[in-house]
Amino acid sequence: MTEPLPSNPEPLLVMHGVRKRFGGVQALRGVSLEVSPGEVHALVGENGAGKSTLMKVLSGVERPDAGEMSLGGRPWRPSGPVDARRGGIAMIHQELALAPHLSVAENIALGVEPSRLPWLGRISPSDRRGMLATARRVMGRLGHGDLDPARRTGDLPAAVRQLVEIGRALATDASVVVMDEPTSSLGRRDADLLLDIVGRLRDEGIAIVYISHFLEEIRRVADRFTVIRDGSTVTSGRMADERDETLVEHMIGRPLDAVFPPGGREAGEIRLEARSIAGHRLPVEASLDVRSGEILGIAGLVGAGRTELLRCLAGLDATVRGDVSIHGRKIHRSTSIRKRMRAGVGFVSEDRKGEGLALPMSVGENLLLPRLGPVTSGGVLSSRRMDATAGRWLSRLSVRGGGSGIPVETLSGGNQQKIAIARLLHQDADVLLLDEPTRGIDIGSKVQVYALLDELARAGRAIVMTSGHLPELLGVCDRIAVMHRGVLGPARPVEACTESSLMSEAVLGPDGSGEGEAA
Repeated sequence: MTEPLPSNPEPLLVMHGVRKRFGGVQALRGVSLEVSPGEVHALVGENGAGKSTLMKVLSGVERPDAGEMSLGGRPWRPSGPVDARRGGIAMIHQELALAPHLSVAENIALGVEPSRLPWLGRISPSDRRGMLATARRVMGRLGHGDLDPARRTGDLPAAVRQLVEIGRALATDASVVVMDEPTSSLGRRDADLLLDIVGRLRDEGIAIVYISHFLEEIRRVADRFTVIRDGSTVTSGRMADERDETLVEHMIGRPLDAVFPPGGREAGEIRLEARSIAGHRLPVEASLDVRSGEILGIAGLVGAGRTELLRCLAGLDATVRGDVSIHGRKIHRSTSIRKRMRAGVGFVSEDRKGEGLALPMSVGENLLLPRLGPVTSGGVLSSRRMDATAGRWLSRLSVRGGGSGIPVETLSGGNQQKIAIARLLHQDADVLLLDEPTRGIDIGSKVQVYALLDELARAGRAIVMTSGHLPELLGVCDRIAVMHRGVLGPARPVEACTESSLMSEAVLGPDGSGEGEAA
């Protein structure tokens, strides 16, 4: 492994040769990691690479089969999560481990509450005052000293709930904080605030292990990195010395030029046409057309109206003016999403967990619900036909993680996204509206989604996709249009676009003035 940064002291956390097996699966094959105090260390790799298992070992959730760990120069082998937390390890999970019905103060103290009155099963008044004071102190360190610590946590915005989770770590004077995809459920503005707080914690001397699929975030906050692939440490080093392309190649184990599909698609007839579309607030003005066999990308800053445009085209949000035609036939603005689906339009939401999938339901049910006719017999659902039909889609899209009967929530993010897209294919949609189709999935799953979109376009489907990651749009799309403050600019061939030109238009507008309707 690369030596620590010269300006940093000796490593605070050392994990060397950690191994862990679950039955016949070797999850960790000798992983090593070193993190110094006052350092943000990015732990990167695909889903299933072993990152979560390694952090579970660190935090006492799992016992390692082999390997050595030390914390602060002393051997580290926590007996469980509470022991790890008391020893200075704090975990901030992607899915927040908060009790929404409890107050901010109670969540911050959760698991390490002060002594209780045993005969009442309650916290004494003096201990409660101490909890409130601790909550005010730690939230003050995070710039939210005015937050009422008695407030119900479930009533707080997502970004503030994330800070409460961080406050829990500070309350126990954690020396090592692990952040697992901390911005995955946040908007850009809230994510920026959180990244600023990460830098503040680093300046206070806290060692931070930062897990994220967003390389731009890692580049912004991390001092060093470690790449894990297939349960093994691949490489480690200084972020300043490594290019994004090289990092991705380490993560996926193959050259970057294999990430995006080859070009050369041929566009056919217009499948979807929109003229002067406007929503109640967004979009302000949007015109586009997309042809069979092509992928049209929509770029723009968060809040510019990309999502709202796709929702208007899908019939999820109402439009106040403008015309939409599908296969050359004009449809009324009030036409429901159900009728647009029957006309061949399919939509995949950026909020996969909130509205894109019914997580507790099975994989098969999520796949087949929009079109049950092929899986019925005499008007009655046939479980045999459901399993057979779902199985064909799972096989075609190489979905891994179980059969059609398991809850879709048990699948990885990449496989969940494949299910969301497969549902449109079973629906027989030939105009696909995909809002951030690779959000929150690892680079390996992204490569699979890119290949799938290319396959669908070559088969004659028309695809409109939004993305906040410009290299993705440049690598996948045939044409790209940019939204600026609710107004969609003209679509240009991808060959005429660069990251710089797209970002300039997103910030300043097509004429470079920066003016336009307020979003």
